[in-house]
Amino acid sequence: MSDESHHERELGGQLLAAVSRSFYLTLKALPKELREPISLAYLLARTADTIADTASVNADVRIDCLERYRALVRGDFSVEPLASTLREQFCPQQEDDAERRLMEKFADGIAWLRTMQPTPLAAIQSVLEHIIDGQMLDIRRFPADGQLRSLASAEELDRYTWLVAGCVGEFWTQLCASELPSSLDPAVTTAQMQAWGARMGKGLQLINILRDIGEDTRDGRCYLPCQPGDIQTEWQKWLQTCTEHLDGGLRYVQHVTHGKLRYATALPLLLGIQTVAKMRDASWDKVQQGVKISRLDVASILAQAAIACRSAEAMEKLYRKLAA
Repeated sequence: MSDESHHERELGGQLLAAVSRSFYLTLKALPKELREPISLAYLLARTADTIADTASVNADVRIDCLERYRALVRGDFSVEPLASTLREQFCPQQEDDAERRLMEKFADGIAWLRTMQPTPLAAIQSVLEHIIDGQMLDIRRFPADGQLRSLASAEELDRYTWLVAGCVGEFWTQLCASELPSSLDPAVTTAQMQAWGARMGKGLQLINILRDIGEDTRDGRCYLPCQPGDIQTEWQKWLQTCTEHLDGGLRYVQHVTHGKLRYATALPLLLGIQTVAKMRDASWDKVQQGVKISRLDVASILAQAAIACRSAEAMEKLYRKLAA
């Protein structure tokens, strides 16, 4: 058995399912040519997320670990010093068992990365560097000192959503073009697909920001560029921007020609636009408590998407129905 299949079996099964939650539906639906590199990239990005989000560890330590992680992704240095730090300082702080196992398996994730072929390796390295940059910005912008802080401008928020999610849409497209070139509509340029993919990623990240507005502000973080008294008005404005980004995602999905890939790509988009619709209809008090779609909604979307993915027209009809 090859090293690649060994790593995929060890890390790409139960652990991936446990940390990816609803996104595992997308990963499981991917065609085999894309499943391994995208699953690996997701696991490595989730590892960086866990490092960044372990608030019980000093911020300077987290930033140092992320900087060392970024160097490791590039192929610099030995993995063991950072793996040891994560086992000793981060594992004991994890309340979620899957997050703790992710920290324990850090060295295995880096070993898997080093089995990748040159093209997917370069794509994974690039997207992880952007994501880690975004996470370090986050830690520096929002020190845990009890004071509420906001981003300074719309440009800062747009840049942040690109760093942690928009770049993923570009990465996804790059991998499709290199590993499964017949999966994309030849009438549309790769650059156009990357632009739509970036908008979809930014829209999905805005959903997280808008959905978590209550919890984040209670923790001293406001990703919206506004004064505390203007949060509700600004929230409505960015909900519209989020919808416009997701409309770009619809264009993206409609120009994916591979059936399984279209289905896998459509799932987060459809779940996202349904969440936006529920947020739009919710009271401000409910928004601050957090808006989520139900398991029944998820099951319904999975079933409807399987049919709608057969044509671009059916996909748009389903998207518009969920958006209403």
